[in-house]
Amino acid sequence: MRMARVLAAAAAALLLLAGCAGNDEPPRPSGEIKVAAGNPGGVYADYGAGYADLIERRLPRVSAPVLHTGGSVDNLRQVEAKQAQVGFALADSAADAVAGRPPFSGRLPVVALAALYDNYVQLVVRADSPVRSVDALRGRRVSVGAEGSGTALIAERILKVAGLSADEDVTAQRLDVLGSADALAAGRIDAFFWSGGLPTGAITELRRSTQIRLVDLGGVVGELSRSYGELYTETTVPAVVYGPQSAVTTVSVPNFLVVRRDMPEAQAYWLTRLLFDGQAELIRAHPEARRLDRRTAISTHPLDLHPGAARWYRESHP
Repeated sequence: MRMARVLAAAAAALLLLAGCAGNDEPPRPSGEIKVAAGNPGGVYADYGAGYADLIERRLPRVSAPVLHTGGSVDNLRQVEAKQAQVGFALADSAADAVAGRPPFSGRLPVVALAALYDNYVQLVVRADSPVRSVDALRGRRVSVGAEGSGTALIAERILKVAGLSADEDVTAQRLDVLGSADALAAGRIDAFFWSGGLPTGAITELRRSTQIRLVDLGGVVGELSRSYGELYTETTVPAVVYGPQSAVTTVSVPNFLVVRRDMPEAQAYWLTRLLFDGQAELIRAHPEARRLDRRTAISTHPLDLHPGAARWYRESHP
């Protein structure tokens, strides 16, 4: 009987230790965590606003201002310069950042917390436009995306593989997605590029006043991948998103949530954990948050995972 009591006490102690280990979470952060989002009217802006709200509600000692920015390139620069602590960025922009390739002047010390969802490149024209392929943009007025955006980076690459130059063969304008939509509706431009999740609010709103369609990019996807790497994947925009005229072949690029490599481990842990603990709230901010998945969130090539994020994924594994 005595041995049974000893064994029972040992078992209870082991259970207690296991429970304590499970609750051995890092301290919750405090202070200011600025979120570099993107253009108003785009997915980054909606997702970023929802994430910042989640941070402030779940971490009461933290304030989380949202910064409206040019997009991926701008966000990476702001995170590197500590003007923002966390930001949204496309994988192709991030690859250039860590390699120190243009448009960056040196290697940026950025890593990822998670892969979030995929962007779809959308080349938007009016429904009655004669433009049916990228090379038909020659001589036309085209918005290639805002300065500092991932849209501008990939739009110029798409034009290049189609044999066009944004500076010579088209009349390029550098507008954000809201400005591009307004300009297309008013007839000030003939087409605009946008790289974003589905649906993008500004394009959905444009459809209410203007008949539009997307241009099929199937003719350039292969060359884009051969020239710039495997981060670009051929995909389709489903008809359910913007209507049958917008069911086209296009290219997708993963989106990451990025931070500096030297972010404190506890802060990175909690910023990662909140994505999953608060996923239902993020879905209400934008439906692309449905795509967040622990199994795929760790696939952040070419960026390393922050050790704090890696700890959360490791400890949360079912």
